[in-house]
Amino acid sequence: MATKGNTGLNKGIPKLKDAFVVIVKTEWNAAIVNKLQAGAVKVFKESGIGYKIITVPGAVEIPFIIKAYAEGNQPPADAFIAFGTVIRGDTPHFEYVCNSVTDGILSLNMMLDAPVIFGVLTVNTEEQALERVGGKHGHKGEEAAVTAIKMVALNRKLRK
Repeated sequence: MATKGNTGLNKGIPKLKDAFVVIVKTEWNAAIVNKLQAGAVKVFKESGIGYKIITVPGAVEIPFIIKAYAEGNQPPADAFIAFGTVIRGDTPHFEYVCNSVTDGILSLNMMLDAPVIFGVLTVNTEEQALERVGGKHGHKGEEAAVTAIKMVALNRKLRK
């Protein structure tokens, strides 16, 4: 069962200098994914964090683009956030997509020097998704941004 969001998460958000986060989001379920993005962007603007947004067709493509970005000649990211919404349907497709993107993001966290924050909603209904973008279960986009900031600060501290 989902909780009402991590109400303690916003306590003690570190102040970072020169932090840069790449958000990779999907085209699928854009109305919901755009709300995740808006929540993250709000937190980044309030915190003075730089960001870039890249859009991919679907959730399975998220890990590939994060890896391609990290290995490319782009401004280095201090963290990545993966945003998508996968809503259960009548076929096993839901499980395949959820497992693929979850495994991909886990793999990236084990091999990249920058953390990858899991912001993919995996829900049974559109109503459940909406409850997680400002509804009774908090705002997962804002939570992902705060998590990214905290992970960047922790990663920097550990690498000193």
